[in-house]
Amino acid sequence: MSDVAKRAGGQLGEYGYETQDRSAGEIVKDIVANAQGIIRSEVKLAKTELREQAQKALNAGTMLGVGAVVGLYGLGFLLAAAVAALALVVPWWVAALIVGGVLAIASGALVSVGLGRWKQVHAPEKTIADVKENVEWLKRQTKS
Repeated sequence: MSDVAKRAGGQLGEYGYETQDRSAGEIVKDIVANAQGIIRSEVKLAKTELREQAQKALNAGTMLGVGAVVGLYGLGFLLAAAVAALALVVPWWVAALIVGGVLAIASGALVSVGLGRWKQVHAPEKTIADVKENVEWLKRQTKS
C-alpha cells in the first residue's frame, strides 16, 4: 500500500482508487477507456440537445406556418375589401384591375430585389477548402 493510502486509513479503494502499483500499459488503457467514455457521453449529450432543439424548431415552424396561412387569408379579405371600396367609385372590374395591377407591380419589385440578393449568395468557399484540407490530412495520417 502506498504512503497516501496508509495515511488515508487504507480506504482509497472505496473511492475507486487502486492502492497497488499499476503498469504504464494499464494506466494508458484506463485513460483511453475514460476518454472513450467521455466522448460517448458528449455524443449522447449532443444528440439529446439536438433533439430538443429540433423539437423547438418544429414547434416554432408550425406556428409560423399557421400564422402565414392565416395572414394570407387576412390579406385576401383586405384585398377584397379594397376592391369593394373602389367599386363604389368605379365599376367592379376596374376596381379589381387596379388592385391586381398594384399587387403585380409590388410583386415584381419584391422578386427583383430578391433575385439581386440571391445572386450575392455564394458557397462557403473557405469552409469547403478547410474540410478538403482536413480530409487530405486524415488520408495521409492513415497511410503512414
